[in-house]
Amino acid sequence: MVDQAASRPASSFRLPSLSALGPLLALILLVALGAFLNDNFLSHGNITNVLARSAFIGMIAVGMTFVITSGGLDLSVGSMAAFIAGVMILAMNALLPSMGVGVPLILAGMVVALAVGLAAGLANGLLVTRAGIEPFIVTLGTMGIFRSLVTWLADGGTISLDFAVRQLYRPVYYSGLFGIAWPIIVFALVAIAGQIAMRHTRFGRYCEAIGSNDKVARYSAVSVEGIRLATYVLLGLLVGLATIMYVPRLGSASGSTGMLWELEAIAAVIIGGTALKGGYGRVWGTVVGVLILSLIDNILNLADLVSPYLNGAIQGVIIVLAVVLQRGKKSSA
Repeated sequence: MVDQAASRPASSFRLPSLSALGPLLALILLVALGAFLNDNFLSHGNITNVLARSAFIGMIAVGMTFVITSGGLDLSVGSMAAFIAGVMILAMNALLPSMGVGVPLILAGMVVALAVGLAAGLANGLLVTRAGIEPFIVTLGTMGIFRSLVTWLADGGTISLDFAVRQLYRPVYYSGLFGIAWPIIVFALVAIAGQIAMRHTRFGRYCEAIGSNDKVARYSAVSVEGIRLATYVLLGLLVGLATIMYVPRLGSASGSTGMLWELEAIAAVIIGGTALKGGYGRVWGTVVGVLILSLIDNILNLADLVSPYLNGAIQGVIIVLAVVLQRGKKSSA
């Protein structure tokens, strides 16, 4: 049977619509507003801080874009990040006596983080695709499991990385290349790779085909379960990568690590224009969505307009408004 899902051209030139430019225009307006409200907003230090802190959510949001595009959802990414961070720190502390403080120990910790992320993503994916459980139920359950596990590992407290190892690991977050912090560089590379994969590979086209109509995709010889499983595995790996860049920032993990990261990641994806019900994904839009959320948070903190404890409420309102706007566009189409 002809592979209809892969039949559209890999690339075609189209002028962006006004709706597609909406998130970008919102980003420009936020930058202008921030510069107006605070003279330090456009300083190198503030911009670097905003971008570096955006990088963790950004990497996860890129993976979330593929999951949502294919018709899935993952509510466990924040708890997963906390669990990965805890296991990574415990593994590095355990290997310290035999390996000593050095680059091999750091690399070993990175491998552990990616392996745990892969395993966690694989578990979510298998429960969704093989057991046939709804993604919302699966990831709601694993969200509680991962959060409880890291709290248990920390015995209700904090898991801290050995001081000497932390000093060696710190440059992964605080240093960089040509004045650009490593988390920003890694996020940029992930975003570019994600955009290429979504727009110019069969994997991205299959994700959209499955999210649009999985029955038609299955009739077109697309491995629906295999592609959906791959999106969860990819997301797990990106959560592991984000954790690798996050751990040197504080050098610790606890039951509160990664709190509300899933909300921020999903909000960024929806703001960026990816359809919540699947069928269409926009990685570059997700990147813009991440920056919009980070700038809103930064502007509120610099201008002291709203209590930082209300940031979660603001993000929730943004998600609801973004979904309402998406539905409005569909009903008027």
